[in-house]
Amino acid sequence: MKIIYAGTPDFAVPALQALIDSPHELLAVYTQPDRPAGRGKKLRASPVKQLAMSADLPVRQPETLRDAGEQQALAALNADLMIVAAYGLILPRAVLDSPARGCINIHASLLPRWRGAAPIQRAILAGDNVTGVTIMQMAEGLDTGDMLLSAEQPILPDDTASRLHDRLAAQGATLLMDALARLEQGALVATPQDESLATYARKLDKREALIDWSRPAIEIDRQIRAFNAWPVAQTASPLGVLRLWEATVGEDSSGPDVTPGQVLTEDRQYGIEVQTGDGTLWLKTLQLPGRKPVSAADFLNSRSLLGVTLGA
Repeated sequence: MKIIYAGTPDFAVPALQALIDSPHELLAVYTQPDRPAGRGKKLRASPVKQLAMSADLPVRQPETLRDAGEQQALAALNADLMIVAAYGLILPRAVLDSPARGCINIHASLLPRWRGAAPIQRAILAGDNVTGVTIMQMAEGLDTGDMLLSAEQPILPDDTASRLHDRLAAQGATLLMDALARLEQGALVATPQDESLATYARKLDKREALIDWSRPAIEIDRQIRAFNAWPVAQTASPLGVLRLWEATVGEDSSGPDVTPGQVLTEDRQYGIEVQTGDGTLWLKTLQLPGRKPVSAADFLNSRSLLGVTLGA
């Protein structure tokens, strides 16, 4: 098939690589315009653009697809299909209808659960045990189109959003190639989503990263895992704002007089134990302002938080 691909971040890279390695013809790769990044705020190409350029594929970076000229340019490609993965731009009806077989999307959840911008993080925050990837026929609503193919992915107890992201990106590429083979054979069956089961994965906000130690340890653990690698969970301390990258849930509360956020134990093997509203949490990897993330053992080589109440 003659295919247009649209994607921007790392999640969209494995699927593009799979298409490059396939017999399908890539007519063009659409990605977001280069954005300022890093301390120098220099313009940086998206991961998808970098791969596309290395494969000598035509790259297009419109600010919007609502412009009539952009829509005409896309239509002039005469594509059989447009594949979208975390592109970041809204596709208007004229674009959705342009390819002969429409547009399909690689979405990192088992729809209709977790429609929206942050399905991986919201699944971890909610304590879901399983997520997955859905190949969906795109419609004008937010991730509301008919489901074409899906596959499950377990959420492991120690999964961070980063680890789960990488597995789902790879799974998405595999599932896409399966879907394309079935599409050519006429074996794809479109299944409408059950609106009564729909949940919304709203975009992450940096303010969500601040830890409330009065919450149960299991919920704070999910917060730390869900926000690794962005925006990274954080808490106030006498040493400055600590960013918390990894932790494990400990035992029950040490007593009624212990304040949530209080550092109870420091152990180079197990980490830094902090009281929560229900149970304790062992901090495993943490980061001081202006420093790199370090293990609790390395942190304790020259510092102590024993007795301190975090978040105060």
